[in-house]
Amino acid sequence: MRAAMAAAPVGDDCYGDDPTVLELERRTAEILGKEAAMYVPTGTMSNQLALRAHTEPGDAVLIGAGAHIWFGEGGAPSPISGVVIRPLEGDRGMFGAATLRAALNLDMGTVRARMQSPVRLVCAENTHNGAGGAVWPPDLLRDMLAAAREAGLATHLDGARLWNATAASGVPEAEFAEGFDTVNVCFSKALGAPLGSALAGPVELLERARRFKQLYGGGFRQAGIVAAGALYALEHHRGRLADDHARARTLARGLAAIPGLEVDVEGVETNIVRFRTTAVDAPKFAARCRKNGVLLNAYNRRDLRVIPHLHTTDDDVAGALDVFRAAAAA
Repeated sequence: MRAAMAAAPVGDDCYGDDPTVLELERRTAEILGKEAAMYVPTGTMSNQLALRAHTEPGDAVLIGAGAHIWFGEGGAPSPISGVVIRPLEGDRGMFGAATLRAALNLDMGTVRARMQSPVRLVCAENTHNGAGGAVWPPDLLRDMLAAAREAGLATHLDGARLWNATAASGVPEAEFAEGFDTVNVCFSKALGAPLGSALAGPVELLERARRFKQLYGGGFRQAGIVAAGALYALEHHRGRLADDHARARTLARGLAAIPGLEVDVEGVETNIVRFRTTAVDAPKFAARCRKNGVLLNAYNRRDLRVIPHLHTTDDDVAGALDVFRAAAAA
């Protein structure tokens, strides 16, 4: 990857003439079955550009409870797009057509509807980070999208971990992306590139999003250097994601056997393992692990997350479980 980055031909992304960025965008759009794609520095920017391109201030966005756009992007929808987020309850962040229609019924056919924020956009997240990497069932996704189309809503897929959804389910990325107006994908999380995400969709909408990309400081100069890393990862690392998923399941089974820790082993579908401490304070548990070379996130006083990645080996998993046993017993 670093050799590809060092050798990358570059231009100026702000002027649209960086050949490596253009190839990354072309290939991303091709994989997702979309007309075009736009390379951006981060997934948060990609999602927020989608919201801004689809909506106007005062609009409402429907999104699954616990979605990254809602709770993991610094509250950006409000100051950047001026929109109201309306979370929808569902199973592990996933909701169906009936839930969507019920939410829309609140806005239809009454004088009071004029006093509410009009719903313009519905977003889904696949895999769902907050639900431990849960994969949307394709039938549920299609039904939800059909209901959104019936209501005339725009649709956006936060597919930061879409590569994992495909690796786990065998459903091609383009099939998951079908029916969505825009799709965000990340090149760093699962694929291991240094940085970057892409927003894919129709050319006309992306032209609007490019204006906001520049407005928000997302224009690159010699962006081909980092785009080459993303392109290398896209072409070479998707096929190995099943290894991360297998190591996540090994971690989950090992965690389930440690007294003082709880994990839903069957709920581990991809590379995210969420578990709970029943005795030790979670931040304290994470600090103990960090001192012994294992990094993980504590979400609150009880819940933690650990993720195997590109550089994780089977020996690393075994060593991490030893660290977890010691941290739980201390």
